Amino acid sequence: MNWRFDTLIFRRQRLAITSVCAFFSIKWRRLSDNLRGAIYMLLAAFFFSLMIVFIKIVSKSLNVTEILFFRQLITISIAAPVILSNLPHSLHTAFPKLQFLRVVIAFVAMLLGCSAFIYLPFAKVTVIMFSKTLFITVLAIVILGEVVGPRRWGAIIMGFLGVLIIAWPNDINNFTIYSVMAIMSSICVSAVVIIIRVISRVDKPITIMTYQALGVGLLMVIPTIYFWKTPTLAEIVILTVIGICSTLGQYFNILSLRVAEASFVGPFDYARLIYSIAFGLLLFNEWPEQRVFLGAALIISAAAYTLHREQIKSKS
Repeated sequence: MNWRFDTLIFRRQRLAITSVCAFFSIKWRRLSDNLRGAIYMLLAAFFFSLMIVFIKIVSKSLNVTEILFFRQLITISIAAPVILSNLPHSLHTAFPKLQFLRVVIAFVAMLLGCSAFIYLPFAKVTVIMFSKTLFITVLAIVILGEVVGPRRWGAIIMGFLGVLIIAWPNDINNFTIYSVMAIMSSICVSAVVIIIRVISRVDKPITIMTYQALGVGLLMVIPTIYFWKTPTLAEIVILTVIGICSTLGQYFNILSLRVAEASFVGPFDYARLIYSIAFGLLLFNEWPEQRVFLGAALIISAAAYTLHREQIKSKS
């Protein structure tokens, strides 16, 4: 009798859960593409920020190269079924030299960016990294020969002024090598985006993903061996979470750009600043200086306007 009663309760609970899931599924499908894309972008920003949190935590005992090696290892493990199922097409590229250059630059960007996050306040590095949109525009002018009007040039200058306000030394903080690392990482990320613009005209997305995952992972092997320290069980769990957060962040970022307009969802990526301030205050007892907020206002405004103008240009 008790067995039948427990079974009845279980069925009712399962029915209730199914009903709730169906209700939210219907509500989700009724949302506009842009609104769903915005939610995806907010989730991507959250998981990328959470990844940095765990990197800062585990970096107290492990070198950054070992942390990034495990991150790439988990990314490769997750992507392996897709890569293997598409062989040999996943390795076929029309731009082998550009693919190699992109992998090297991405490798440098990861090392510099993560090192900056480890040694500088969370929000400060997050804001500096927002300048990648501005660097992308500059590199597109220099490398791709794109034409930029006076309004976009004004936005670029305003954004770089914001970077200087944040990184410039004062009585509290000196201009450290880690500030330079944050800026250089942003430049490297921008260079990777420019290269992807070129190679994606011919190479398939699976090829780009394969070279990124395998190439950066292989480059991490040598410095990881040099700085190797056998991680504890707790550190292995954290390293696994870092890889999962990275993968989820990339996944939701792709979903966002797939279902919505880039000009609409792009500004939602700036939610990273909110996440970084919250995580920095709650977990690391960090509160940004006032000039960080001023610099953030300039950089975010300039980057959002640049992205808006880029979208108008692409539509026309």
